[in-house]
Amino acid sequence: MIMSRIEAPRDEVTGNLVDRLLSGLPAEAVLIDPDITASYANDMASFCEAGAPAVVVLPRTVEQVQHVMRTATELRVPVVPQGARTGLSGAANASDGCIVLSLVKMDRILEISPVDRIAVVEPGVINATLSRAVNEHGLYYPPDPSSWEMCTIGGNIGTASGGLCCVKYGVTAEYVLGLDVVLADGRLMSTGRRTAKGVAGYDLTRLFVGSEGSLGIVVRAILALKPQPPQQLVLAAEFGSARAACDAVCRIMEGGHVPSLLELMDRTTVKAVNDMAHMGLPETTEALLLAAFDTHDPAADLAAVGALCEAAGATQVVPAEDAAESELLLQARRLSLTALEAVKGTTMIDDVCVPRSRLGDMLEGIERVADKYSLTIGVCAHVGDGNTHPTVCFDATDPDESRRARESFDEIMALGLELGGTITGEHGVGVLKKEWLAREIGPVGVEMQRAVKAAFDPLGLLNPGKLF
Repeated sequence: MIMSRIEAPRDEVTGNLVDRLLSGLPAEAVLIDPDITASYANDMASFCEAGAPAVVVLPRTVEQVQHVMRTATELRVPVVPQGARTGLSGAANASDGCIVLSLVKMDRILEISPVDRIAVVEPGVINATLSRAVNEHGLYYPPDPSSWEMCTIGGNIGTASGGLCCVKYGVTAEYVLGLDVVLADGRLMSTGRRTAKGVAGYDLTRLFVGSEGSLGIVVRAILALKPQPPQQLVLAAEFGSARAACDAVCRIMEGGHVPSLLELMDRTTVKAVNDMAHMGLPETTEALLLAAFDTHDPAADLAAVGALCEAAGATQVVPAEDAAESELLLQARRLSLTALEAVKGTTMIDDVCVPRSRLGDMLEGIERVADKYSLTIGVCAHVGDGNTHPTVCFDATDPDESRRARESFDEIMALGLELGGTITGEHGVGVLKKEWLAREIGPVGVEMQRAVKAAFDPLGLLNPGKLF
């Protein structure tokens, strides 16, 4: 990680801020030790500036969050909302003199309703904790980012995160029915509904999903659930080129198949996972495609997809024999980003999403970029969605390699836009991609987004310096 750690000054202004916060918060919820507050300065992104927070606050109730925002508004102090800080765009990075509002202590599952098929949760609930809790009721919460054992629902909402199962079940935005949000001035607003349908007014719920904490503080979420599907089975197919693997993806989707998962790991990623976890994945392959089905006859679906993979040039197709073997393959995929970070010590993880029909062009373009800059760039991808994660591995202590890493990252984003894609499929804009957001949506788009921001946060106190 590359980060800036600047010790916050403890002046009269900071003292007044802390006193005002303590008037409505317990002492243990207000952290001012510079060593502790500095540890809250960054998320997991590289090349993203971060300042020194004046104070870190860990509220446990909605009323405490309201007190923080009223205090911030009165004293004109910026507020940076945070979850588990597993983000990859710098969206949770502190600004100098800000209040870091960490929501990890608001971690209660308030309700699970099998009849209404909803869960009501606070923002600090861990994704995997919610998933296991609803499983006990025969229900399923599909969004499953690779960091699901650590990331929070609030953070997932803030970045509109996805995951491995999105090809069939969709992303976080499709499961957020309603929100309670504390606005910049401390008012509490409810959006959305508990019902399966509802079109009352503008869809403010969707507006907050993906807003990266720049419009308000989510303090409660109503989430849609699905019936728990049958246990999925996974197939692994080896290919001699990334282009052939992408051809198989196109054949699978064109054929009307609905896999519960369709993932790709390139040769660099496979080797990194083997080096770290000794999983015995086939390193002779240029691309390993994982397909899964959670239907009532997954073996038949896997056989049909296996035939399509062979027609696209797969050198070997191996269906998992049981759930345990399937889980082992999925674990390998989930380890991909962690394993790539171990290659050189630091990574820049892109999340460019392109139309499925352009996946082959995207992966071949990434190979050219890696050669051009003499860098190791591994690719793991939610190929069923066209969502690629080119991961630039570099030595952060080497200035020249760091420069080349940043230039390659930007070139990959430019390639994604050229292919009709987007600069971010699920990680968000944050600090890292501000310039690229403007390129993607254009000046009129930026103007309208700033107008929305001004309507909700006229003083510009919420997560300043992010998005645009």
